[in-house]
Amino acid sequence: MGEESTVILDGTGIRRALTRIAHEILERNKGAQNLVLVGIRTGGVYLAHELAKRLEEIEGGRMPVGEVDITLYRDDYKGNAVHLPVGKTDIPFHIEGGKVILVDDVLFTGRTIRAAMDAIMDHGRPASIQLAVLVDRGHRELPIRADFVGRNVPTSIKENIQVIFDESKVPLEVVLEK
Repeated sequence: MGEESTVILDGTGIRRALTRIAHEILERNKGAQNLVLVGIRTGGVYLAHELAKRLEEIEGGRMPVGEVDITLYRDDYKGNAVHLPVGKTDIPFHIEGGKVILVDDVLFTGRTIRAAMDAIMDHGRPASIQLAVLVDRGHRELPIRADFVGRNVPTSIKENIQVIFDESKVPLEVVLEK
């Protein structure tokens, strides 16, 4: 971490935010029935697994978790998509008619979310897609809003927000880089 970096959420803060988001998801959806989590590669996948643990602790049972790679769906990479490494989309359950909780680490312009929704719709038509993010930093270019937010952090366009994970993919801290 450089001298121009500030920790805006430590591990404890991240755990509290994810626990709060889990409770909000269950409240809004009146329980966990028909809920599935889909994380956006890569940080969103790690957070989806952490969120699933909290939902399972609260409700019991198993929470299905899938992952989506949005590389080929990006509208800002169209000309270069051939040269980008494509990751794995793994949604090992039916989403038709279900409630998808789309999980990402940082919400910025909204373009990643739009691409992820396109990818999910290619797998079926869910009853709803709700968005859970650890950090919303503003600067939207598309009309996309998170349903569940761990922390709102207004940033300048020149700043960056990074979620740092340990080797076992557990989030350690959220850092604002100037």
